[in-house]
Amino acid sequence: MIAETLAGIALVKSAVDGIKSAIGTAKDVGEIAGHIDNLLTGEKQVQQQRARKSGVGLGDQFGIKSVAQEIIDARLAQEQVQEMRTMIDMRFGPGTWQSIVDERARRIQQAKEAERAARIQARREQEEFMEGLKQSALVSLVVAVAVGLFFAFLVFLPK
Repeated sequence: MIAETLAGIALVKSAVDGIKSAIGTAKDVGEIAGHIDNLLTGEKQVQQQRARKSGVGLGDQFGIKSVAQEIIDARLAQEQVQEMRTMIDMRFGPGTWQSIVDERARRIQQAKEAERAARIQARREQEEFMEGLKQSALVSLVVAVAVGLFFAFLVFLPK
């Protein structure tokens, strides 16, 4: 648990360092987009880790050290995001950060919808395949019974 939180904080810190070093020479937001993505991903990891408690012992979950570390890490991540918001808006104009966040949210939503549509399509194809398999089995059974009856009549009919 602590390692995951540290990974999130480390990602936030490295992204902030990358943005700070590149923002002065960046001609557009695209040049620091990877750092922004890492910043938002790291902040999300910190927030998710703070919210996740399953599988943790009561001593770890409610201990002062654990609670304090989670709160401090979450606030540090939020503080870093706010600092980057201000820097990016000052460098590229007001509203740039919000545009980035909105576009990212839109793309994440589109990816989720595409994944959902793919799962629905795969389920539909699986159902169609199973229906075709059932029909093939039924036709094969009818043919086998017909052939069996034909040979039974040939063998057991009086000549």
